[in-house]
Amino acid sequence: MDKNRLKSLLRELTVPVLAILAGFLVGTIFIIAAGKSPAQAYGYFFLYVFGDFAKFGETLVSTTPLILTGLSIALAFRCGLFNIGVEGQYLISQAASAWAGFFFTMPAWLPPVVQGFVHPLLAMVVGMVAAGLYAGIVGILKAYRGVHEVINSIMLNWAGLYFTHWLLMTQMKEKGSSATPRIQETADLVQGLIPGSRLHVGIFIALFVAFLVWVFLWKTPAGYEIRAVGFAPGAAEYAGINVKKNIIMAMVLSGALTGLAASIQTLGLARKFYEPGGFAGFGFDGIAVALVGRNHPVGVVLAAFLFGALDRGGQGMQAGADVPKTVMWVVQGVVIFFVAAEGLWKFLKNRRSKKEAKTA
Repeated sequence: MDKNRLKSLLRELTVPVLAILAGFLVGTIFIIAAGKSPAQAYGYFFLYVFGDFAKFGETLVSTTPLILTGLSIALAFRCGLFNIGVEGQYLISQAASAWAGFFFTMPAWLPPVVQGFVHPLLAMVVGMVAAGLYAGIVGILKAYRGVHEVINSIMLNWAGLYFTHWLLMTQMKEKGSSATPRIQETADLVQGLIPGSRLHVGIFIALFVAFLVWVFLWKTPAGYEIRAVGFAPGAAEYAGINVKKNIIMAMVLSGALTGLAASIQTLGLARKFYEPGGFAGFGFDGIAVALVGRNHPVGVVLAAFLFGALDRGGQGMQAGADVPKTVMWVVQGVVIFFVAAEGLWKFLKNRRSKKEAKTA
């Protein structure tokens, strides 16, 4: 790595690292204000995150869906789109992958090992397609009607919530239950990779997909076009890039990544689709993950681990030191604030420079 790239990397890391330190500093102030010991609280924090292999496995369980929803948001951002409809797409995929998990029966003549590979793959593909098509609605309306994706995706969140609720209550639920039948065992993702934890193979899928997203965005012509549209749509169109096609494709791919996150959670943990009493929260957390990770796959993975650790560590602080878990939410908020503030500062600085240049 040459000196210029190293300096650029250090500049990119400076703000997130300082934001994390500021977040924990503010968290310390809140812990002291609550009359608790910061040393004891953070001791339980690190114990629950890194205490042993089982606890570390649970941290990775919390990290897995955040990697994929963060990648979903980041990919859309790279095309200049704000996919705030991840929560609705997540629910659509949960219902679709659960249906594929309990409805399809693998042929008896297939060896068990093949069944255990084909059935989860089929269910994940069904979930990805369902969520991708649902997100594609936003892309089509944005590309051909100019309707802002934030408005569309927010409305489709609620449409997805009520549609999946209706679908479950009238078509899919198991008799005497408020959930679908349990998926067949052939559709289960392998769990217990670390004894004593629920860690499943989804973590490896998420990391592999992060690598694929990096390859797609930075090593393929299609990824270049998406980034070009996000950077300057007018210039991209002048250069012969089909802006409408890329907007739709970016939204579909973003939705598919969300669908994969939901499918992995359904097949690896829940084993069925429960009545959606609200949004899972992974979509909104994915926005923060993408923001802190600078919309880069490597940064998203690291930011997802940070937020997964904050979730697990917050539980430890509450259980061991009687410090409310909400303190970690404050830490998250401070981290997001400082990272976002840098972008706002750059925007205002560039705006001021343009005004001064225009005046001159």
